[in-house]
Amino acid sequence: MATPKKNDLKDRLGRYRQITLSVIGRKSGRTISVPVWFVFDGSQLYLLPVRGSATQWYQNVLKNGAIWIDARGMRGKFHAIPVSDAKIVKSVIEKFREKYGVKDVKKYYSKFDVAVVVRLDRRPPRARAAESSTQVT
Repeated sequence: MATPKKNDLKDRLGRYRQITLSVIGRKSGRTISVPVWFVFDGSQLYLLPVRGSATQWYQNVLKNGAIWIDARGMRGKFHAIPVSDAKIVKSVIEKFREKYGVKDVKKYYSKFDVAVVVRLDRRPPRARAAESSTQVT
């Protein structure tokens, strides 16, 4: 069976409205998976926690930035970048409003103080470090 490529994941992200986000629990150390809305734009994925900085998965990302994204069977591991800059957060909110509609964003999201950016063209920092340390020059 062929290994899925990140381009396959990007293709699915371009077609779907919801993904499964998995994070490592900051207290339990276990993998926790939750369905989330997202906006995919080029090589970046934007996430908006429904309860802002009080959202559990967001607090887990602050402790451990490694995340897994699953778009109906296509899965990839990435590094989440928490964002609290008001200008950037506002931009992410606008992207969500464009994709899901102003009413639904207002209905489901209660706090707009943070967002998360995931660069899909980059692997997690540990994977890059391990790969570069094993390369033969």
